[in-house]
Amino acid sequence: MDDDGLKPINDSDMDSMFVLPLSIIPLQTPALQAAKLIKNVRLRSAVEIFADAQTGSGQVEVEALPAMFGWPVDQVHPDLGILRRLALLPSYDVYSLRISLREHGIPVNDYAALKLSPDKAAELTRYMIMFTRPLMKMIYSGEDVQVDSYDDLMKLFRDPDIKKARQRLETMAESLNIDIFDVPRFLEDYGDTFMSLSYFRHCLDRLEPYFTACVQSMTPIRSHFQLKQNINLMKTCDLIEESINSISSSISGRLEVFDKRTREMWENISQDEFRSVKSMIERYHVTIGAALCGLTVKMSAFARMFPRPNSGGPIKRADFMMTEMIQGIDLIRDVEKKFQSQS
Repeated sequence: MDDDGLKPINDSDMDSMFVLPLSIIPLQTPALQAAKLIKNVRLRSAVEIFADAQTGSGQVEVEALPAMFGWPVDQVHPDLGILRRLALLPSYDVYSLRISLREHGIPVNDYAALKLSPDKAAELTRYMIMFTRPLMKMIYSGEDVQVDSYDDLMKLFRDPDIKKARQRLETMAESLNIDIFDVPRFLEDYGDTFMSLSYFRHCLDRLEPYFTACVQSMTPIRSHFQLKQNINLMKTCDLIEESINSISSSISGRLEVFDKRTREMWENISQDEFRSVKSMIERYHVTIGAALCGLTVKMSAFARMFPRPNSGGPIKRADFMMTEMIQGIDLIRDVEKKFQSQS
């Protein structure tokens, strides 16, 4: 935690784990085009009609929309049918959405729009280096080239001006059983897959100080002369702490498996290996997204209520644990069961 304390996690809409801008969904109701579908602190989906610092967040339950917009009660409005399906999705990050929207037959105005913002992609450069380093070593080993982003790397592969690098690219294309001119397109596909891993790793890493602050905030609750007599409260604190530690450990473990599998891929490079690794990672997108979405929503709500260690007393924190933090925690715990069943 820095000197300014914890801040609610506030990504742009397309970079967010828990915000879906409805402008990307072809809805008939104009007022909904400017709205968002969000996961609230209880991990329930709600339509956010407006939000600002002064007035707060104006949220409407999906089932309350017919009355709000005067939709007929004797039939399901097309927008209601779509929003009901969207509300069931466990995460709104772009990588989970790509899979979930297709699986649930939910239309999108433009699938190409389902990508991270340029700012977020740039922020993830330091994570991408671990994936691009073996690629650079294979093609440009010993050469003096400057690569600051994944885009820089792709430019090198589109127009390799070093003779030795061109020869290595030809060897790589032969190993992959593709034309040398198809290598950049192949690597873009590879890059997007590993950008997703970088994104998930980034989302987990930034939650660490929130986990620490949340768990530490329970110490004064447990030692409070009156509160420690409340057995239900003590069990709730234990459950919240165990859930945070367990699910974050599961995500971290899965990401480490991906890292190891990726290193092995470069030792035995082939198109089948690439596809196998890519498929394995994508198989976990929705599960990892669901876990990180739930944790991000909870930790952001905690930061909003208690930005500093001395914010609020034990009683206020205990009330938050009992009324807000515990709500929906079973959904996060269910995700961990999916990790175990997928392993």
